[in-house]
Amino acid sequence: MTSRRGFLQTLGGAALAGCGKSKGRPPNLILFVADDLGWADLGCYGNRFHETPHLDSLAARGMRFQQAYAASPVCSPTRASIMTGRHPARLRITNWLPGPHQFPHSKLIPPANLRTHLPLAATTLAEMLKKSGYATAHVGKWHLGGEGFLPEQQGFDFNAGGGEWGAPASYFYPAWGERPKLAARPGDYLNDRLTEEALGFLDRRGREPFFLHFAFYDVHIPLEAREERARYFAAKLRPQDRARNATYAAMLAAVDDSVGKVREKLRALGVAERTLIAFTSDNGGLHVPESRCAIATSNAPLRAGKGHLYEGGIRVPLLVEWPGVTRAGSVSDVPVMSTDFFATFGEIVETSVRIPRDSVSLTPLLRGGTSLPRQELFWHYPHYSNQGGRPAAAVRQGRFKLVRFFEDQRSELYDLAADPGEVVSLANQNRPLASRLLLRLNGWMEEVGAPLMERNPDYDPRVPVELPWQRNCPAS
Repeated sequence: MTSRRGFLQTLGGAALAGCGKSKGRPPNLILFVADDLGWADLGCYGNRFHETPHLDSLAARGMRFQQAYAASPVCSPTRASIMTGRHPARLRITNWLPGPHQFPHSKLIPPANLRTHLPLAATTLAEMLKKSGYATAHVGKWHLGGEGFLPEQQGFDFNAGGGEWGAPASYFYPAWGERPKLAARPGDYLNDRLTEEALGFLDRRGREPFFLHFAFYDVHIPLEAREERARYFAAKLRPQDRARNATYAAMLAAVDDSVGKVREKLRALGVAERTLIAFTSDNGGLHVPESRCAIATSNAPLRAGKGHLYEGGIRVPLLVEWPGVTRAGSVSDVPVMSTDFFATFGEIVETSVRIPRDSVSLTPLLRGGTSLPRQELFWHYPHYSNQGGRPAAAVRQGRFKLVRFFEDQRSELYDLAADPGEVVSLANQNRPLASRLLLRLNGWMEEVGAPLMERNPDYDPRVPVELPWQRNCPAS
């Protein structure tokens, strides 16, 4: 594995040096991360209600990944995996932070000694890139620790809006209060204010290459958007659009606007052709059809949503434009994961930092390849999610995916090529395959030291697990 990665790094460096537009200089790097954005929410993924022209343009000029995954069905673990290239199970950050035990009478309780912040000992993307001479900026959501563990303590030269919180109290100032701490004017919309900070960083960047991590708070609840834009999408709603939300669509349009403004700034500064841009989400869309609260989105044809290890909870959009390298309008069906940004950026800048084994560089795909040196993807979520997900682990190998539920040790097996909506489990029909995948999943969990749940001494089967949205309010 190590020798192969070293070969790929050498090959990638040689190819980059020969790229006329980069002229031997590694590209600037921008990583956009949306919050709770579903796989099927962008126009370039087939959505006909939402309007995302700038993101669709990004896809048209670069590569769209059809089978990209978040490392977790909730935010903080995925964000930790992006920052470090390490799986959440290995980091012991397996739930949104601080991740309290919400269900006192459930059958199982979360593992002990889980981390409540990203450890300073873990090398972050920003720290790796600083060693390669990059100016680094974080704008927006952090949610990986508070004082002492903020972006500025994790390798970022500049931090605007990043703190321990996972969502703003409101998207309008001054109602957002101290979440986030950001100078603003009354009536300012948070996404617009963060975009100003990102553009300001680009103006001040100097001559060195830069890394901008722009992590949107949108489209996380509370669902709030500028009134005129929400009215526009409300007027578009038809009776059959039961799974569409005009406010959510307006929030997504604001995200799209921000991407457009950043790309426009790059062109104005004359650096667009030597800047790699990636866009993804931290987990699937919030899809709680039984909720009394307004639904955010639908992940159809995928099953379920945020908080679940079904495809709707972990499959996410991923777009990458690398001028002079990615073929315009290209599409990859190779399964990839949020851990892979670390190895990808590391190979591009030819880092001397050790690449974690959980991270695989995507540069072979970006250069037109059709495979990666990896056979499986794994997930581990030992929690009851606020959206109804049950504690589980999963493995994907080729076209098949096995989900193991911890409460009753039940396994479900799906052929994602034939059944992407995970409707029919093949666990009983194909027991030999289910057994092999379960053995592989158990071996991986032991290898990474995946934290295990414990039996709850206060378990009471007469008390159902009450989800936050059943109390009229979605949470986290």
